[in-house]
Amino acid sequence: MSQMLLSVNDLHVHFPVFGGIFYRKLAEIKAVDGVSFEIRKGETLGLVGESGCGKSTVGRAIINVLRFIAPDVHLKGEIILHLEDQQKINLLNLDKKSMRPYRRKVQMVFQDPYSSLNPRLTIKQIIEEPLEIHNPDMSESERDDRVAWLLSKVGLRPEQARRYPHEFSGGQRQRIGVARSLATNPDLIIADEPVSALDVSIQAQVLNLLLELQEEFHLTYLFIAHDLSVVHHISNRIAVMYLGNIVEIGPSEIVFYDPKHPYTKALISAVPRPEPQRTRPKRQVLVGDVPTPLAKPSGCGFRTRCPIAKPECAKSVPQFVDKGDDHFVACPYV
Repeated sequence: MSQMLLSVNDLHVHFPVFGGIFYRKLAEIKAVDGVSFEIRKGETLGLVGESGCGKSTVGRAIINVLRFIAPDVHLKGEIILHLEDQQKINLLNLDKKSMRPYRRKVQMVFQDPYSSLNPRLTIKQIIEEPLEIHNPDMSESERDDRVAWLLSKVGLRPEQARRYPHEFSGGQRQRIGVARSLATNPDLIIADEPVSALDVSIQAQVLNLLLELQEEFHLTYLFIAHDLSVVHHISNRIAVMYLGNIVEIGPSEIVFYDPKHPYTKALISAVPRPEPQRTRPKRQVLVGDVPTPLAKPSGCGFRTRCPIAKPECAKSVPQFVDKGDDHFVACPYV
């Protein structure tokens, strides 16, 4: 079994809602409400779920930026980074200054290639910025060589470093974002829906690029997406989120072709299947709307839409049930 790189234990991320004449706290948005998972070195864990389930918030919590962009956020739990000397660091306990040495180990590729790059900087300046911060002893010529090498690794020409982001297509901009994330030789890259804003043909190119880079540099990915077919293509394991909780996690092939949780089954049944030789699952349509995270149902958050819900589902949050082969389901009735 591969060495552990990151452990997320009982992570809660709640955003307070203020209002009224005296601007008092009225409620809390429970964006992430008790999430736990592990990522091993060299693997890709796909985190999938519909919009608003909290998957992007998990990614931002891991890189520890939430408290700096939302000072009122309530964070609870552990995000443990396992270092090579067998030390363990809880990233949630670090302030901005203490986080800097570990920031280079965890990098992020953002969803929107149009807004994640500074339009006032050249591509060279964008990619070399992390080098200036984390490698201050590197000379200018060394940085130039590093930028040219990174551009070539993501399929761009070194002479394009003098251009600005508006001179590139969406797929090329996302390649620049990937190059920037590689600048500091990170251990973990969080890819937050990196292909959702791209055309289908460009999506395939970027996904293949990520796979090639992973094989060459032994990278570890947390791949966040809402498209299950994309996640299945790139991931070793898949974790399915619903309303701030993980409802199923396991090997990619098992979760995609033999799902157990009713929510995962509904998601999988909606995915177009290109393989005619496989039996197409019966389409499962969920009734009702997704509850608001301002007022989550008690117990299992999925019980209001679940076709097999029982009265006991309202009493407590279901714990993971081991189904074997590293496959866990948060439902005792499957």
